[in-house]
Amino acid sequence: MAKEKWDSLADRVEAVLARVEQLLPPPASPPDFRRHHAFRWRNRNGRGQLVPVAHPHAIRFDDLIGIDAQKERLIVNTRHFVEGRPANNVLLTGARGTGKSSLVKAALNQFARKKLRLIEVDKSDLVHLADIVDLLEGREERFIIFCDDLSFEANDPGYKSLKVALDGSIAAASENMLIYATSNRRHLMPEQMSENLEAQHTEQGEIHPGETTEEKISLSERFGLWLSFYPFTQDEYLQVVGHWVNVLAPGRQDAAMTRAALQWSLERGSRTGRVAFQFAKDWAARNNKTPATPARK
Repeated sequence: MAKEKWDSLADRVEAVLARVEQLLPPPASPPDFRRHHAFRWRNRNGRGQLVPVAHPHAIRFDDLIGIDAQKERLIVNTRHFVEGRPANNVLLTGARGTGKSSLVKAALNQFARKKLRLIEVDKSDLVHLADIVDLLEGREERFIIFCDDLSFEANDPGYKSLKVALDGSIAAASENMLIYATSNRRHLMPEQMSENLEAQHTEQGEIHPGETTEEKISLSERFGLWLSFYPFTQDEYLQVVGHWVNVLAPGRQDAAMTRAALQWSLERGSRTGRVAFQFAKDWAARNNKTPATPARK
């Protein structure tokens, strides 16, 4: 009798499990790295997966004006990577709107034909980096994990995950993956005045940072290549304006445009590539009577 009861219970449990399985979302289809070049990591229905970007930004290196030194160093590093030579993780820091993110997107546009792929990962999803690495392991493509506008607070869970992925695990770093991150902060975390009180002074006059400062530095030091970006001068800003106006409204550059561009930057309190592109779109819409070439920004 006892056996019959257990068999009946087992049948009921199997029936319940079968119904639950019908309610669960189907497994995510594997990413098609041959068809798509750019992806985002997304959590859907409790499962993480790589979602293809249907229309990646098609910005070119030639569209990025005023950052030639940074551009050249990123091109060389990325070229080494796609050719299978040693290359560094890259941290791009500095003024907002100066082309940090656009530079990474231009790298994809330049090297996609050489099997470079870009995977954008939000800060909140950095805890899944190990899962992403497992998906990419052993593939012939070369992958850049792109973390845009990155910054951490003291207890962010993604902080440790990023450190491990960069250079802190018992496992060797994946040969076909690099991390490119942009941030307005060199050390990726807010710096407090109180941290200066932790510094130690030696009898020889040397200053040793405190533990909190050392911990913050330890993350940014895991990036082998640092690229710094600075606000544009007026001439650099106008050069960028001229480039984008020429793309969007050829032949519409004159003294009036220059005055309007300077006024535009004054109203926004900033001279950056982003502000220049925004002005160019407005100027082209007002002054170009023919359909504009689709912007690549």
